[in-house]
Amino acid sequence: MERHYDPIPSQAIRPGTVVPQPPAPQATSVTPEDSALAVMTDLTRVPAVLVDPDVDIEAGLRVMVRRGVRSLLVVNVDNEIVGLISASDLLGEKPLQHLREHGGRRADVRIYELMTPIAELEVLPLSAVAQARVGNVLATLEQSGRQHALVVQDSAAGHALVRGIFSATQIDRQLGRTVAAGPVANTFAGIEAALAH
Repeated sequence: MERHYDPIPSQAIRPGTVVPQPPAPQATSVTPEDSALAVMTDLTRVPAVLVDPDVDIEAGLRVMVRRGVRSLLVVNVDNEIVGLISASDLLGEKPLQHLREHGGRRADVRIYELMTPIAELEVLPLSAVAQARVGNVLATLEQSGRQHALVVQDSAAGHALVRGIFSATQIDRQLGRTVAAGPVANTFAGIEAALAH
């Protein structure tokens, strides 16, 4: 005999209902001699924050604020990386320069127009990172002049996978160093203030 199941009673959703998000894991303190893996955001443990290249830059900034990150991996519909966009790209000189050259409004500018394209990205192999120290990562970021570095490894099928991300801001926090203020917003409050304008 088949069992009868009553439907669950539903109700209207109340205004102001919030979607809770788990707190970001607390980063541990490190020294320059610690393993580089201690400062890598491991994308097998923390979901990558992705964005479509056709999204407008204001929406990209909102994603950063909501997810508490300062960069987004730009991917196509197959999740293949096509570029990287940072808060500095979105809040710095790039949008103004783009508008001077092409006209239009800030809301019309798309992520792909400001991102660092894949052809200009360099990556670090996980095998080398696993042998490196935090000091090596800092030297690498300093030499490249970038705030972020991607770490890759090959899958069992031989495809390259983005396995992790290094962030200069996160490393500075883990080292207990004050993050220097630059010409663009360096805090989420600054990003939120920029979004309000």
